Amino acid sequence: MNASTDRIERQILLKAPVSRVWRALSNAEEFGGWFGVALKGKVFAPGQRTQGQITYPGYEHLVFDVLVERVEPQRLLSWRWHPAAVEPNVDYSREPSTLVVFTLKEVEDGTLLTVVESGFDSLPAERRLEAFRMNSGGWDAQVQNIEKHVAKA
Repeated sequence: MNASTDRIERQILLKAPVSRVWRALSNAEEFGGWFGVALKGKVFAPGQRTQGQITYPGYEHLVFDVLVERVEPQRLLSWRWHPAAVEPNVDYSREPSTLVVFTLKEVEDGTLLTVVESGFDSLPAERRLEAFRMNSGGWDAQVQNIEKHVAKA
């Protein structure tokens, strides 16, 4: 496993209390608002699958589908998914999934949010680099989205 190709890590200092950032992450409906997924009436619960239609322009034909692994209030949320599963006629269910972990840490100026997605090296070789590239850019955008979202509160 090569850390430079197996994992994506982003950190951002959010000028909001941990409780506010936690709600933005753990409340599925609120999460969907900034992440770009219709999750009305959905929840994130350990061992449960959460699905919703993607609302991000150009990707509306796709379904967001995650299997929630861990929920540690005010501290950690993690799930598994199939990264860059953007071809509507491809069954990605037989592929290994990647693990996305959001961790929160209270700091002097707010909340340090760390997002790590790992497991890219286990993906099929023909999809690995493109999935890594797409999700790397995606996480750049999503940390900005949550920053704007929690700033509005």
